[in-house]
Amino acid sequence: MRILPLVLIVLLTCYAPDDVQARTGQGMLQGAHADSSIMPKSCRACHKGMRMAINGEEDSCLSCHGSSYSRSVMQARGYLNGNAGLADIGQELQKPYRHPVLEYRNIHRQSEVLPEEEMTISRHSECVDCHDPHLVSKDEPYAGLYGKRFGKSKADITEEYQLCYRCHSDSRNLPGHSTNKHAEFRTTNRSYHPVEGEGASEFIISLKEPYAARQERPGDISIITCSSCHGNDDPSGPSGPHGSIYAGLLKYNYEMRDGVRESEYSYALCYECHERNSILGDESFPYHSLHITGRNNQEGTSCFTCHDAHGSVRYSSLIRFNEDVVDPLPSGKMEFKTVSGNSRSGSCTLVCHGVTHNDQKY
Repeated sequence: MRILPLVLIVLLTCYAPDDVQARTGQGMLQGAHADSSIMPKSCRACHKGMRMAINGEEDSCLSCHGSSYSRSVMQARGYLNGNAGLADIGQELQKPYRHPVLEYRNIHRQSEVLPEEEMTISRHSECVDCHDPHLVSKDEPYAGLYGKRFGKSKADITEEYQLCYRCHSDSRNLPGHSTNKHAEFRTTNRSYHPVEGEGASEFIISLKEPYAARQERPGDISIITCSSCHGNDDPSGPSGPHGSIYAGLLKYNYEMRDGVRESEYSYALCYECHERNSILGDESFPYHSLHITGRNNQEGTSCFTCHDAHGSVRYSSLIRFNEDVVDPLPSGKMEFKTVSGNSRSGSCTLVCHGVTHNDQKY
């Protein structure tokens, strides 16, 4: 067997066998990693011998995107410019809630298809699932990755949610506790947070400026992104959903347990966009305060008990009941109604905390 010279191996790794090269008509190495002022030795910074193949690609990534000590080693060897200003992503990946980049090795395959089409394929999360190291740049973090698929054709990612959908939408191997986020955010749903497009409601009284149901003035924000809620809990740290101290890889605390005392901290995620005084003042729903704060020395229930933060196929106002807390009537009936879409007038039919609501009007 003929052994390829090291120089040829390096060149082959810099021109990955992907049709991106055919689409661009250029070599694969572009973007930030092609900048000689950042990486003076180019491909050799990542492709040193067989290190990537043996140790896993995250080790190569964290040589520069990890601890300050790792970066100093790369700088001393001339692989990294000392003024690169990189953050420690490795530290983020060790937080209590994180993408499990460090947990698994040797699962990712270059030829894999996302979303996964087979139930038996092992789920994983590697750096290259979200970033193409040959094309990524600060201004184009998703460059080189595909989002939508139309039969055998694939389209480039143009919106952040398309990146998230690669693993969190139509994958056949979704864990039992996971749901299809694309199905929940569809603009054809009865209600949804405005990720794929502006929301179903034309006016939401509790929204803080600059958030608005419709963009009517310059500066209005009527469409949010997955990273509006999911990401680093430390605003001064590196951006992105690498890790967080909050459950759900959220940027702010959101109590989903029942019976937790209401506070600005308990529902900080919701209160980032929705005015707390408006919610507790019952401006959008006449019993918001009662439900959230409770009564007779009994703590209230979580926003999560009644609302799904992604979307609801069946109901307005993001209503989708948490069935760990809410039960149907003995007849099996459980529903929420509004009068002409007015959230201040309607009825509930369900059992909550042992209290039966049988077409309970409000």
